This record gives sequence, C-alpha cells and structure tokens, in this order.
Amino acid sequence: MPVEQSIAILDYGSQYSLLIARRVRAAQVYCELFPWDAPAEQVLALQPQGYILSGGPASVYDEGAPRLPAYVLDGGRPVLGICYGLQLLTQALGGEVTPAAAREYGPAQVGWVHPQNPLVQGLPNPMQVWMSHGDHVSRLPPGFELLGTSRNSSLAAMGHPQRDLYGLQFHPEVVHTEHGQALLENFLYRICGCQGKWTSQSFVPNTVAALREQIGPERVVCGLSGGVDSSVTAALLWRAIGAQLTCIFVDTGLLRLGEPEQVVEVFGRHLGIPLLAVDAADEFFSALKGVTDPEEKRRRIGERFVRIFEREARALGPVRFLAQGTLYPDVIESAGHNRPGAGPAARIKTHHNVGGLPDDMQLELVEPLRHLFKDEVRAVGEALGLHEDIIWRHPFPGPGLAVRILGQVTARRAHTLRQADAIVIQELRRAGWYRRTAQAFAVLLPVHSVGVMGDGRTYQNVIAVRAVTSDDFMTADWARLPHELLVRISQRIVNEVSGVNRVVYDISSKPPATIEWE
Repeated sequence: MPVEQSIAILDYGSQYSLLIARRVRAAQVYCELFPWDAPAEQVLALQPQGYILSGGPASVYDEGAPRLPAYVLDGGRPVLGICYGLQLLTQALGGEVTPAAAREYGPAQVGWVHPQNPLVQGLPNPMQVWMSHGDHVSRLPPGFELLGTSRNSSLAAMGHPQRDLYGLQFHPEVVHTEHGQALLENFLYRICGCQGKWTSQSFVPNTVAALREQIGPERVVCGLSGGVDSSVTAALLWRAIGAQLTCIFVDTGLLRLGEPEQVVEVFGRHLGIPLLAVDAADEFFSALKGVTDPEEKRRRIGERFVRIFEREARALGPVRFLAQGTLYPDVIESAGHNRPGAGPAARIKTHHNVGGLPDDMQLELVEPLRHLFKDEVRAVGEALGLHEDIIWRHPFPGPGLAVRILGQVTARRAHTLRQADAIVIQELRRAGWYRRTAQAFAVLLPVHSVGVMGDGRTYQNVIAVRAVTSDDFMTADWARLPHELLVRISQRIVNEVSGVNRVVYDISSKPPATIEWE
C-alpha cells in the first residue's frame, strides 16, 4: 500500500501482536504485521521507518527458536524489541539472555534510570507496566545503556540512542501498562520520525490512485452485500473508476430480513452505482444440502459466489477483476501460518473472500481494504460520505446465515433464524443498544429442547443470542445487555417465531471463543 511513512511489526507468536498493530494505527501511523520469517523483499517493500519486534513464547537460546532477520539491523532503521524482541536484540548484538531466577507475570513498577531518553521522555517515573516473561537479559550488549528497572527485573528497558535500538521487558501495548500508548508514540514520533498523518482522509486519495493504477482501463465486478465492508469497497471503486464498475448483489437466501430490498434501494437508486441483483437462493440451498461441517459450508458458498460472479461477468462482457471487502482481520485469521512463532496467524476460520475461493477462479482480486481494521473502514466510509445506516450496520459474514445455522442449512431453518434475528435487531434499536454493541445476532442450534406452551408439551428449536462489544473485532467482550431487554427478546422470539421454545444468551468473550459460532 502506498504510504509515506510506515512501521513493520515482526510477529514472534505473542498473543498481543495484533494489539501492537492497533496501538500503532491509533497513533495514525500505518503499519503491517508480518511473520518473523516473511521474505525480506515482502517486508522491505513497505519501506518501513522502523521495526517493532513482538513478544513470543520461545526462548532465544532454544534450538530452532525464531531468529532476528539480518535486514532488520542492516538497514540502520530504529528498532523496538518487546519481551522476546528485546531478548533477540540482546542475543544478536553480543549480550546475554538467561532463565530468570523468578518469573515475572503481571503488574510491576518500572523506574526510569534515564528519564530524558527520547523513548521514555515525559512518562511517569515510576510507571505501572505489565510483565510476562521467564527469561531476562543478564548482560547488556555493547553500547547499550540501562533505561529502566523493576523490583524483580534489574533490566526492564535498555537502549542504544546512537543507533536508535531499544528493548522493553514489559508489554506497552496492553491496557494494563499505564501510558503504554505514550511510550509507543515516543518511539514512533521521536525516534522513527513518523508524523502521524495516516488518516481516513489520507487513505482515500492514496487508495483511489492505487486502484486506478492497478485496474487501468479494465472492468470490475464488486461483490456487494450491503454491509459496511463491501459498501466502502464499492464507494472507493466508484470514485476511482466510475462506469468501469458493476456491483453484483447475490441473494443467497441466507440474508437478513429485508436485506435484498434494502440493498437494491440504497445502491441502485440512491447512490446511482450500477447494480445487478441476482436471485440465487435455490443454487445455494442445493449446494449446501446435507452439509454440516462449517468449513465445507464456507468452501461451497465461496465457490458458488465465484461461479455466479464469473457467469454474470461473462454476460456483461470482458471483465478482469472481482472486488471484495476483505479486511485485515479476515486476512490474519485465514492466513494459516501453522508453525512455531507464527502467532495469531494460525488459521481460525476460512473466509470465503480470503481462503475459500476456488483455485481455478478466472477473475483477479481487488481488495482495497485488506489492511484495515473495522473501525478504520467505518472512518473511511464517513470520509466517502456514506450514510450512517450503512457505516454503523452490524457486520454480517460473507456466508450469511449459513454459519449461524449450526447443522444442516435448509430454506425452512433459514426462515426460522431470519425471523428471530430480526427481533434481536429490532429490540436492540428500540432500547438504544444497537450502536452500543459492535455485533449482535441470533444463532439456530442443532438441538431441540422440551418446553410447555399452553397446556401442551413441546419439543422445539433453541435460539442463542449473541451480542458483543469490540473496536477491531480481533478481540471482543460479551455485551452486558439489561435483563429487561433480554426478557423482551426472549418473549418475542418464543411467541412470534414458529418452532422455537427456548432462548439462551452467549456470555463468551473472544478469545477464547470467536464472535461467530461457526
């Protein structure tokens, strides 16, 4: 992505690696997260102003432990090593790392030995931090000075000001480290020279220019669902290439109540973007017949989408590109880097717009949002002038209700879930909770439950309600909805949705759970 200033984050397997990226983006500095062993040319293509090395579960002295790529130090750019990253710098530059006599996990107070050093300038002294390590630096590398100590760590921070190399034994990216954002901004602004100019306003013209260069005179079809991701993608492309774009809206039979009509109304009539609506419900239900495995559902839906796009593109004439609203969390969670030190890129699920596409797909992909988080996409949508009903619409998975119907997917089960889901959203809006939750929906479970309705015994479906709060959807917490609201949702679903006699509420966070159930 063409940006003036950027930071490369090398991931060594820390559970907090993505938080580092979020904190850097919060400072309005563009960054990308790479596996530590990514090809050098891939990382250097970003032309980073500096590097951040994440923590990780390994010990630097273990055989086969992840190493520090040579290009990190050879380029002469500033480096900040966090936890395992600190120990890598130490090892590579002639210091010594050994097992600590006492492991340190949890809160600690760090005192600054050189409070005027640019990394810690202006920070409280002492400062509350979050430790998580079993090894420690027992001898500083030549040229480094001690910057900070804690009660259990004789070395909590180190630096080589002449070379702009720094290391922290604690995690500045977690909320438990007070003023951790300020420390990271010291590194970004004072040491790397970044100016914090990467905003949604700057993203739009840069991306429009890049799209024009990538697409040239070719035509593009955009898979439009009506959600914020595909809507922002369509708006960016419309601004970049105008009439070269045709949006294709596929009614899979797995959409929320009223969505097909709403998408056609908003995009075809209000925004004036060329829109082709395709009713393909029978095709999708046929493809999903008898399938219960969630990954197979995603694969079949992804393939069916592509085949429909290819078919419609042929009818339109020569079309080279397929545009999708892929986001950074989609890319990371679908990456499948199942190797030591790969960190959060271990595959969580297959997204049909990332890892579930057929190998013989004829169209080339255009994904202008693939390095953005959800909150950043919404900011871009605002910069593009999209209506707030689109920008703040709750996310909806590409496979639609299929991944919220556990077990077999049929038209009848989709109808049941669609009615229950509509009630959840209606009641959230009525209670003023829709914008206070990041995502909320109903799930149809593959079990039946005994109930009593009137004077008779019932044996019917169970609906689970899920509502979460989140900024970036990489982590999420369950929403503490008022009991009165949950009561209204439950009563309405049981009374109004045929075949349902029980409603449960999901109080799992992410992690360990995911937001979606499949």
